[in-house]
Amino acid sequence: MRRNFIYYFLVALLVFSSCATKTVPVSILETALASEEPSIKKVMDSLDTYEIQIRYTQIDKKQNEVIFTDYDFQVADSTYFYPASTVKFPIAVLALEKLNTIHSLSMDTRFYVEGDSVETTFAQEITKIFAVSDNKAYNRLFEFLGQDLINQQLTKKGITPVRIAHRLSTTNANEITTKPLIIYQNDSTTIPLSGTINTSAQPLLIEGIEKGIGFYETDSLMQAPFDFGLKNYYPIKAQQGVLKRVIFPEKYAKNEQFNLSETQRLFLLKSMHTLPKSQGYNPEEYYDSYVKFFLYGDNQKPMPAHIKIYNKVGYAYGTLTDCAYIVDSKNEVEFMLTATILVNKDGIFNDDVYEYDTVGIPFLAALGREIYQLEMNRKNKRNE
Repeated sequence: MRRNFIYYFLVALLVFSSCATKTVPVSILETALASEEPSIKKVMDSLDTYEIQIRYTQIDKKQNEVIFTDYDFQVADSTYFYPASTVKFPIAVLALEKLNTIHSLSMDTRFYVEGDSVETTFAQEITKIFAVSDNKAYNRLFEFLGQDLINQQLTKKGITPVRIAHRLSTTNANEITTKPLIIYQNDSTTIPLSGTINTSAQPLLIEGIEKGIGFYETDSLMQAPFDFGLKNYYPIKAQQGVLKRVIFPEKYAKNEQFNLSETQRLFLLKSMHTLPKSQGYNPEEYYDSYVKFFLYGDNQKPMPAHIKIYNKVGYAYGTLTDCAYIVDSKNEVEFMLTATILVNKDGIFNDDVYEYDTVGIPFLAALGREIYQLEMNRKNKRNE
């Protein structure tokens, strides 16, 4: 009886939205979520515990036209989840875009942030963001952009709602004044690129902004919900909005596209799917699926060469999120999948006790595999 209840509950909650002209008769997402696979069933049997949101996008190509068909499960802009490192994706894209507005700069320009000892290039920092989700790389590009420019540019392109407010894992996370960048004109000559003063973030007033029953502040347990009101806000709709514009820019009007050269866009795409070992990272520590949750996240085996995952993951405060475009070139299968799940059984934040490896990543990996197999079946039926 309970499984029947869950199944019909899924039917009721699954929201279908489409920019396609033809309705697809079978809901692959609904079928995947009704799976008896233990990692999926465990989560679906306790929906209130895990706060999942999922958007799956079917991709069809007809007469050189790309057609998206979106299926949502519990996706709601008004229900908060912490986006963690997924915010690094739009920052990488916007950094490339800003380079095109400053004639003297390029992806390979050397720079350092004032007060930082690391000399680097914009290309190197973007590579680190996707290869191993490097926080310091994100923070350097954040200084280059500033909060106001980030939010203004995303909003101008129709990527809403969104609010990028802070740096990651640093003591000056919420500082509204960005630091100057010191730019190398040649080996011996540098010029400063001034910082900016940005607008202070205002508390978010949406559902789920306070979570849990307690949190640690330094070494003290505070017995109150953890307030995410001043944190970054980057919901599922906005995440897929960025992904779709990068993968299929032609689907959008010029003013809604990112202003990237084709060289920049190809570099970005390569960075998104390239595995850590190909960027020189130790494969024992940074295995193929280190930042690839869907399909392969629950094991450390090498990923097959014919499957490429263009994505950005995030995990912090018990929340796991992946926003991905998955392509199997051998079997001609492609789809997009964005999902988030909260795994914090004890309801305490900042205690580093989260069920990432036992619940969250197994769920996302199994969900990816279920949808991939159903996409394979859909492709085979089309070819019959």
